[in-house]
This record gives sequence, C-alpha cells and structure tokens, in this order.
Amino acid sequence: MKELLVISGKGGTGKTSIVGAFAVLAKSKVLADCDVDAADLHLLLKPTVRNTTEFYGSKKAVIDQEKCTGCGTCVEACRFGAITRGDDLIEVNTVSCEGCTVCYYACPQRAITMKDNLSGHWFISDTLYGPLVHARLGIAEENSGKLVAEVRRQARSIAEGQGLDYIITDGPPGIGCPVISSISGVDMALIVTEPTVAGSHDLERILGLTKHFNVEAMVCINKYDLDERKAREIEEYCYREGIEVAGRIPFDEEVVYALMEGLPVVDYGRGRSGHGRGKASKAIKGLWERVSFRLEQARVQRS
Repeated sequence: MKELLVISGKGGTGKTSIVGAFAVLAKSKVLADCDVDAADLHLLLKPTVRNTTEFYGSKKAVIDQEKCTGCGTCVEACRFGAITRGDDLIEVNTVSCEGCTVCYYACPQRAITMKDNLSGHWFISDTLYGPLVHARLGIAEENSGKLVAEVRRQARSIAEGQGLDYIITDGPPGIGCPVISSISGVDMALIVTEPTVAGSHDLERILGLTKHFNVEAMVCINKYDLDERKAREIEEYCYREGIEVAGRIPFDEEVVYALMEGLPVVDYGRGRSGHGRGKASKAIKGLWERVSFRLEQARVQRS
C-alpha cells in the first residue's frame, strides 16, 4: 500500500481536480479529503455517506451559575475576552473560548468546568470510484490537525482491511498545522503549483516542508501555458533542487465544464465522443502514470 498526498502552497491551484481525476484513473484505492477546513472533493465524487461520526477536538469552559459568586476573577483572567459580565450573570462566549483552562484554575469557587466540544464530523462514504473518508469541521472550530489525523487513520484502516494499493489524499493548502498532520509518514507528496510569482514562492515554502519531514516530492505545474516563461523558471528551480516535474497540465476549458457539471475531468462527457480526450485530461493521465510508477519504485526500494 502506498500513500500519495496532493498538496499546494495555497488553495485554488487545482489539486482537488487532480485528485478527482486520480480517483478515476487509479484502480485500487481509498480516497481521503484532509482539507477539513474547506473540503470539496465530495463535490466531484458525489459520495453516499455510509457512516457519520462526531468529532470532539476541543474543550470549552462552562460556568456553574449556582456556584458562581460573580467575583469576576475569570473575566480578568481570560485573555481572549471569551468571558464577560452580563446584566445578571457571568457568561462564556463559546466561539471565543480557546479552551486554555486558565479560567478553570483561576476560579476561587471552582465554578468552571471544561467540557468536550463537538468540533465537527467525519464520514466514511461510497463513491463510484471507491471508498472516501472525509470530514467537516464546524464553523469557527479549530484543531483541524486532530481531525486530519483521524481521517488518515480511517483511510489507512480501510486500505489495510480491503487490501487496496493506494491511499490518495487531497491535502490542505499552505504549510500550517493541517498540512503537517497530513504529510508525516506519506510515501510521496505531489505539489501542484501555477506559473505565477506567488505560485513559485509558495512552491519553495512547501518544498521546504517536505524536506523537513523527509518526504519524497514531485511537482505538477497546472495551467503552465498561461505563462510558459514562468513555468520554465519553476522547472529550472526544481531541476536545481533535484525535484522531478512529473507533469505539466495546460489550461483547458474542458476542466471548467467538468467542474460546472461536478465531474472529474477525465470522466467528463461519459458516453459521448471526445470523452476525457481534452489536452488537460491527456496530461493528467500522463501525470498519474508517472506518479504511480514512482510510487511503485519507492515500494520496491523499501522491500
């Protein structure tokens, strides 16, 4: 079993479209969406949810009003401004509460307790292309790193239980906590970038992250033909860093039409002539061939 993580320096570079296409092209896999703050892989794969589980990733302060004397010690201690004095009671704003427990220890009356907070849900679903593990973090909730770890754990359990060859993960954008939780222990990271100044800068940052965690990386330049000079600069940078550019995907209106219909681009136009034959589809098929080959090479080298 090999675990592939598809990531990018920022959102909107096309990584979910590529993972959706890989979902069609890979024969034996479980899919995981670790972009729990803004999950959208389900929009392409149209899952049927089989199992829903609550996720408790944080604690919130709760005041026992019968014990509270209204001394205000907790109001002064809370540096997040989450505890305020109302007309009659001292109250906790659960959105602002960070669960730091300072108020719990500061309260002289022991009137504050820390209770588990429902932070979101994770799901195991069936799709036309195989099982999918995905999640949804609640509004204004944090601790997405813990939820990402849970999604990965469930995906690995399914892959091992069913003897599947791949875990293909749509990772979070950026280099923050959710990405760090996604990247540790994967076999390979495919970094999707665009031929822009910002794309080049983001690529350098995220390559630094893969090096830090000693994860093998490949690069894909999406919509490379929008600025071929910048695309060549990115390729030259990757060459100097010893990073393989596994694919270059041209801009193709077929991708836009596929997204409008909520379909993976290589599955767009099913049953019609020209199905999945656009230049972007061809490039993504070539990309998957190269990525799966490198994953297999990595497996052989480890065995």
